[in-house]
Amino acid sequence: VGYIKILDRDYIELSNLQRQLLFDEKDIEENLPKAIAAKRKLELINSEITIESELVDVNPTNIEGYIKGMDLVVDATDNFNTRFLINDTAIKYNIPWIYGGVLGSMGVVSPIIPGKTHCFRCIMPEIPPSGSVATCDTVGIINAIPHIIGSLEATEALKILSGNYDKVLKGMMYIDIWDN
Repeated sequence: VGYIKILDRDYIELSNLQRQLLFDEKDIEENLPKAIAAKRKLELINSEITIESELVDVNPTNIEGYIKGMDLVVDATDNFNTRFLINDTAIKYNIPWIYGGVLGSMGVVSPIIPGKTHCFRCIMPEIPPSGSVATCDTVGIINAIPHIIGSLEATEALKILSGNYDKVLKGMMYIDIWDN
């Protein structure tokens, strides 16, 4: 991987630190956006990678400009509206993407490769009505599950980017680390 683009609209909060490894208390003191702090940390890990980061709310008016031309999109979002937007745009431009979601002690991963696998709308045809599903604000997130799901997403990304499509996860993987 030689190029990474990080897009996020949020700033780091104290409650993020127990589950988001790229951030620390100094980032909060500096009032850093997540995208900027993530870029700084990743550049310390590997200075040879080109990393762009932007504080932005990805929405229907700008998503095509961000996704078009990418080799892969990796989902680290926290809402269905953005995931549907990623899905529809990735399908339109024939770009693989990896859905990953966490809530409480549970997590899911599902690679979506246009024309080869299911799409996000195949799994969930419509956005759930507001307030009808639990959120991280209502039930929280156990600190280990984002790391597990992120690691699985990264592995699927490497399979896709290296052309090893026969090794890509077929379907969706579901994990509940509390109830095993």
